[in-house]
Amino acid sequence: MTGRGSRRRFLRLGATAVVGTAVAGTAGTVLRSQAREVERWDPATTRIRGANYIPAQAYNVFQMWTDYAPDVVERDIGYARDLRLNALRVFLSFERWREAPDAHEQWFEHLVESAVEEDLRILPVLFDTVGMAPTEKRLYDRDPLTATGVHSPRGTIVSNPNRWGAPRSFVKWFMERYRDDPRLLAIDVANEPGVQRDPVDRLRFAREMFKTAAEERGETPLTVGNVYLKNSRFFTDLGVDVFQFHNNFPSSTGAIQQALQGGVEMKRALEKPVWISEWQRLRPGGSGWNAELAEDEWQPAYRSLASTVRSGGLNGDFFWSLMLKPAYLRPQRMRGTLTGVFHEDGAVWSLDDARAIAGGDFEAEERQEWPEWAEPVYTEYVLGDPDDDEVGVGSGASSEEEEETEEKEGASNRITAPRSRLGF
Repeated sequence: MTGRGSRRRFLRLGATAVVGTAVAGTAGTVLRSQAREVERWDPATTRIRGANYIPAQAYNVFQMWTDYAPDVVERDIGYARDLRLNALRVFLSFERWREAPDAHEQWFEHLVESAVEEDLRILPVLFDTVGMAPTEKRLYDRDPLTATGVHSPRGTIVSNPNRWGAPRSFVKWFMERYRDDPRLLAIDVANEPGVQRDPVDRLRFAREMFKTAAEERGETPLTVGNVYLKNSRFFTDLGVDVFQFHNNFPSSTGAIQQALQGGVEMKRALEKPVWISEWQRLRPGGSGWNAELAEDEWQPAYRSLASTVRSGGLNGDFFWSLMLKPAYLRPQRMRGTLTGVFHEDGAVWSLDDARAIAGGDFEAEERQEWPEWAEPVYTEYVLGDPDDDEVGVGSGASSEEEEETEEKEGASNRITAPRSRLGF
């Protein structure tokens, strides 16, 4: 994709959004009207080959949408197409929406339209239960040693039903615009509810947000990104259209095959599609959440799982993640975990990985070097020793007291920190 073509498409998007606002009062209306001409994919009959996508130098999804770079996103979508992918799983940011809903919509529209031009579909995720508290400091932190993914919304909202009004409004806002949009593969209401701290609160919240989405249900399927298939039982009564589960670091081929077989049995029994929407590599030495990694298990090795996942009988898969970067969650980053396929310039960490994902021939420069901006992680955590006591394992959870302090200091429903600069 050329820079000239990228700018031309971006200018066209901006002009269309303005027309939509003038005619219908909602940015992007005209694009969504045009989108009805896009072929709708049936998750039950379309084999999905996808990736989770966050730009390389965005440490959380708030940064992705606050410092959105159209040329970067178009370039990365081109890389996805080079791998013969047909879908991307993308997280939205409730925090960014509260701050600037029109800007969030504009950039999401750009991403969706750019994907469709490359014949990809988007799986948007509305809420995320993993990561640390979304304090103002963390939302804008770009230090590779301290920056982190954040859960959304904050725990003090999740645990208090009296404060669910704003998240419900976010869901309704999204559903009003995208419930019938064939450019979306499905709508993922919540990522991994019920497995982190405060699991009951997060399950109750996720169920309520799913109910809200279901009340606005259109043609676009609804789903939940559960980490385990067994967690699907908390949502089957609400009318889930597609089931998901995650298995990032299985210890053996037999372990992942067993998980995939469980998905196949669910697909047959409930007659609904099943996706594995996060997977990475085999780690015979352990997952890395509660112990040191063995030998070179900090680096990507998608080739260790790709053929097994693709032949496992499910309706689709999404690996984590498209772009090469230190692990999204700090507990894994403190083990030195590196994830992804593509450097920002289009080189790949491993040609074997890229070819395994592409399912055939693929040519690019292979460069097994950490990105320069991420070298502090390599120096500190791969060459050095991680401090296991600095953060908790698993989600990288932080205390509710910290969240409450942040709220008292902010005393506001909107984030007022200055615009950050990601250097895209």
